[in-house]
Amino acid sequence: MKAMTKRDIVIIGAGPAGMAAAVAAYEAGVTDILLLERDCEAGGILNQCIHNGFGLHRFGEELTGPEYAGKFIEMLKNTSVTLQLGTTVLNIENKIVSAVSVENGFEQIEAKAIILAMGCRERNRGPISVPGDRGRGVFTAGAAQRYLNIEGYLVGKKVVILGSGDIGLIMARRMTLEGAKVLAVSEIMPYSNGLSRNVAQCLEDFGIPLYLSHTVTNVIGKNAVEGIVLSEVGPDMKPIPGTEKHFECDTLLLSVGLVPENELTRTAGIELDPRTRGASVGEDMQTAESGVFACGNVLHVHDLVDYVSAESERAGLNAAKYVLGGCVKDDNDAIPVKNGADISYTVPQRINVANVEKSVDIFMRVRKKMDSADIVVESDGEKIASFPRKFLAPAEMQKITLPKVLLERARGSITVYAAEREEVKE
Repeated sequence: MKAMTKRDIVIIGAGPAGMAAAVAAYEAGVTDILLLERDCEAGGILNQCIHNGFGLHRFGEELTGPEYAGKFIEMLKNTSVTLQLGTTVLNIENKIVSAVSVENGFEQIEAKAIILAMGCRERNRGPISVPGDRGRGVFTAGAAQRYLNIEGYLVGKKVVILGSGDIGLIMARRMTLEGAKVLAVSEIMPYSNGLSRNVAQCLEDFGIPLYLSHTVTNVIGKNAVEGIVLSEVGPDMKPIPGTEKHFECDTLLLSVGLVPENELTRTAGIELDPRTRGASVGEDMQTAESGVFACGNVLHVHDLVDYVSAESERAGLNAAKYVLGGCVKDDNDAIPVKNGADISYTVPQRINVANVEKSVDIFMRVRKKMDSADIVVESDGEKIASFPRKFLAPAEMQKITLPKVLLERARGSITVYAAEREEVKE
């Protein structure tokens, strides 16, 4: 067995989160960084996202996914970061990373700090219990995207999409542009789960119908998909008899949500937030395990890769501080961040005010659509901040910035809630 190697920082995942964290940690003064990636190239999900719309916040220009990834790959070339591809991490225990690869076989790396940046995966047919036959022709939208954009295969000609997540919306447009006929996009919720701009650009611009409050109640076809049945659902999310719509198709794409890839986090015994399904972290992106940080979609599912990069750069910076002795973990003095009315989750879940230099960004999602609302921050019954919003929706992640001077007014904990404003009638 090989002797155990030692590194200052080990980062798991070389997608946008891992690469941004690596560059930030290097720029903060740590030069001994190992970046592990199970795929044969860096970039993660960005490599199959050939549409534009990336990079406006981070780089001030509109890029495709591969172009965005390329920016960070070029940055890595100007650092001493070791990028090790084709490497699968098997386990994390006491800051010892066990991994396997064709080139190095089984190896163990002892790290002073670890950054979790494994990203997320799609939910498939099993967890949502799609009824009907099991013929070929049912794909997740992301898998169809990879087949089309990387492998060059069009998975079907007559398509129905279940779920209006951003990947599903983008694939509705992509399949149409490649010559397929997208018959419908179905969404079980009464609102789309994708960004408003994607609904407009990917469905409305191409005349693709969106059936809200509808779901698939049957898949027809023993050996291959021959059709599907959509049914309207009531407030209890159960299909309403007599509302069935039949579509002849050869393909069903599922865009039914993303799940953070936290098997490694879970087996390492690191505390998870049941709402985000990612690790519970502080303002420095450090988990409950000292010296282990988390960022990007493995922490919570983001709308924009620019937010992933910004969050991951913060994780890289603080991991570097930890290694260099300038970031001490002390959850005893941390203020818990609690979810109030109509807030489904907040990240970070705790804030140590003493470690805050100027301000802290808090990310969240709301539970329902709201026009003209306020995101309110309260502590011990006292309102310490309020952020007006013209529109709130569960599909669109929100960010607020709390200055340190306001955080210093907090007592015990802070609660974040959303409140609709009453319309002023003239």
